[in-house]
Amino acid sequence: MLMSAWRVVALTLLIPLFWGTSAHAAETLMAGIAKADITHYDAGPVNDPLFAKVLVLGNGETRLVLITLDVVAVGEIGPITHEFLPAVRGAIESELGIPPSNVIVNASHCHGIARGDSAQLTIQAVREAAANLIPVKVGVGHGHEDRVSENRRLKLKSGREADVRHAYSLPPDEEIAEVGPIDPEIGVVRFDRLDGSTLAVVYNFACHPIQGAPSGGNTADMIAFSSEVIESAYGPNCLALFVQGCGGDINPVRYKIVSEPRDAEPLGHRLGLSALKAAQAITPKETNTLVVLNETLPLPRSDNAEKIAYLEDEVKRLTATLRGTTLNARTFLELVTKYGLFDNFPTYYSHRYLQEDAIGVDFLKKLDAANRQHVIAYLNNLYTMEEITRIQTNLALLRKHQAENIAAGSRTINVELSAVKIGDFRLLTFPGELTVRIGLGLKKAAPHDDTFIAGYTNGYIYYAPTTEQLLNVGYAQEDSDCVLAPEWQGVFETRALEMLRKLD
Repeated sequence: MLMSAWRVVALTLLIPLFWGTSAHAAETLMAGIAKADITHYDAGPVNDPLFAKVLVLGNGETRLVLITLDVVAVGEIGPITHEFLPAVRGAIESELGIPPSNVIVNASHCHGIARGDSAQLTIQAVREAAANLIPVKVGVGHGHEDRVSENRRLKLKSGREADVRHAYSLPPDEEIAEVGPIDPEIGVVRFDRLDGSTLAVVYNFACHPIQGAPSGGNTADMIAFSSEVIESAYGPNCLALFVQGCGGDINPVRYKIVSEPRDAEPLGHRLGLSALKAAQAITPKETNTLVVLNETLPLPRSDNAEKIAYLEDEVKRLTATLRGTTLNARTFLELVTKYGLFDNFPTYYSHRYLQEDAIGVDFLKKLDAANRQHVIAYLNNLYTMEEITRIQTNLALLRKHQAENIAAGSRTINVELSAVKIGDFRLLTFPGELTVRIGLGLKKAAPHDDTFIAGYTNGYIYYAPTTEQLLNVGYAQEDSDCVLAPEWQGVFETRALEMLRKLD
C-alpha cells in the first residue's frame, strides 16, 4: 500500500513537470539529472566508485530517460543481470508514465563490480532527476582524441587476424603486417541552464575501458577519470555521462604492458580534457526538439559447425608439428639470453675465440651453431603452442555460442534499436559490441554530421563484428564470441540508416 501511495503522489507531482507547465515549455527542453553510487564495497578493495547516472528529458510531448552505468554490460555477463532492464523500465513506466521504449541504458563496459541492488538505486536516481526538471539550452560538438586507444585486431602476413587480449599471447612481431583503425571522434552534447551554467555533458567515445588501476581495486576505469575532469571544470552541479561507442575491437593503448603498473588515470585525463575542450566550444541554444524511435530487428544467428570443425583440425595439425628438443625452459632461457646479448662471442670471452682461431680449431663456433639451432627449435615449439592457446580459447567461445543458438530454437535473434534526436544531436544504439569499422561506416553514411553510434545499450548480445571479420574463422575474440551470422551487418546497417533518416 505504501508503494502504491508513493506512485500516486509521484504521478501527481512529476507528470506536470514533464509536460512543461513552465513558461519555457513551448520553446525549450526540460532536463533533470541525478546519480547513484552502485559500487560493491564488500567485493574487495575499491579504487574509485562506480555510478549509475541519469538524465531525464521532456518537451511536453516526448520524454526520455538516459541511464549510463559503470558496468561491463546490461545483462548476460557481469553483475547486472537480465532482470535489471525490465525492472528499471517497469518502475519508470509505472511511476512516471514513460514507456520502456523511451528508457535507454548504456554500459560503459568497464569491468567493475556493481551492487546487487543496482536496479533499485538506479530507479531512485531516476525519481530524483524527474523531480528536478528545469528548462535547458542544448548544443552539440565534436572532440578528437587519438592518444588513448588502439585497434586490437592485428592483420597477419598470412592474411589472418589475431587480437590483443590477456587470454593469450600475441603472435611474433615478424608475423604482424598492420593494425586496424580507431575512431578518435568524441561526440559531445552540452545542456545548460538558462542562467548559462552547465547542467550536464553527455559524451560518446569508442574504447574498451579495461586498463585497470595500479591498486588492483574495483574501478570504473578511464571513464571515472574522464568524467571527473569534466565535472570538476563545470562544478559540483554538473553531471558528465559517458556513452560507450563502437569499441568492440578498440583497446586502451599499451594494454599488454608489463614493464610498469597498468593505470587508467592518465588515459582518462586525456579523454576528459579532449571532451571538455569540445564541450567548451559549444554554444547551447534553446530548443524543444526531442525525438525517440525504438524498433526490434531480427538478425540471423550464426552456425559455427564448420568453423568448429576447421579449428579442431587446426589444433590437431599444429600439435603434430611439435618436436622434441634437447632444451628445457631453464637451458632455453640461459641460451636465448646469451645469444641475444652477445652475438659474436656468446659462450665465453672474445680472447678464447681468438685463441682457438690462432691454434686452428673452431670448437666454440661449432657449439654456438648447435645451440642456435636448439634455440630455434624450442622457439618454434613455443610459437606453435601460443597459436594453439589462441585457437583453443576462441574455439571454446564458438562452441558456447553454437550450443546457445541451437538451444534458442530460432534462426534469428531479436535486438532492440533506438534512434534519438536531441536538438541537433543524433544517436543510434545497439545492444552488442559493435566493432569500430561499423561505427565509422554508419557515421559516414548518416544524413547528418552530428550523428553518433552507441553499442552496449539496452541489453547485451556479445560482439558484433563486420562480415569480413566473421570470415576470419576464430583467430580473434570478436569473430568467435559472437551469436550473429556474417550477413547480419547489411541487415542492421540498412535499418539503422532508415531510423536515422526518420529522425527528421
